[in-house]
Amino acid sequence: MLQIKSFTFNPFAENTYLLYDDTREAVIIDPGCYDKEERSELIDFVKEHQLTPVKLLNTHCHIDHVLGNAFVINTYNIPLSFHKDEEPVLGAVPSYASNYGFPMYQDSQASHFIQDGEEIKFGNTVLQSILVPGHAPGHLVFYHKESKTCIGGDTLFQGSIGRTDLPGGHHETLLTAIKSRLFALPDDTTVYPGHGPATTIGEEKIHNPFVGQHARF
Repeated sequence: MLQIKSFTFNPFAENTYLLYDDTREAVIIDPGCYDKEERSELIDFVKEHQLTPVKLLNTHCHIDHVLGNAFVINTYNIPLSFHKDEEPVLGAVPSYASNYGFPMYQDSQASHFIQDGEEIKFGNTVLQSILVPGHAPGHLVFYHKESKTCIGGDTLFQGSIGRTDLPGGHHETLLTAIKSRLFALPDDTTVYPGHGPATTIGEEKIHNPFVGQHARF
């Protein structure tokens, strides 16, 4: 059975996710851990539950979601994967990390580029990647069909959507992608976003002010 552990890291209050199953194999998604205490929190959980991280995934590569990439890669000797369109997004982070208060940021490189619709396997678990651009050009979400759960990054939030004013963002693209791709998932799918509390597809279809039935924006 899939287990999902959420951590909230860094001043952006970014949600980092650790997914694992009965085999104790695990994937780490969007590690935002930057300081020693945050890194220790992740390591301690892995040790306590006797997990073996085998993959590192980025939904997208804005700074708050990649601060811990190099740390995770070096600690667990695991490959980093994300969509190819996020490569320049990640490549830009060193140029502005210090301006955001992260002078000790360490760069990282992808070992594999994930395609839209690709299956990502670990233990007895299979995740499906779904391309949902708009917040970032190569933004992926990771869907687990059996448990009806989705790691959504910064696409869809409880009562909101991802911002689209950053380089590579596009508002109409995001609205279209949410409606055509995320809203195609079952209504009882739980969405674990990159910031804030979890929500469901059905809830956002009805009440989200940007993409819901009575959208105001």
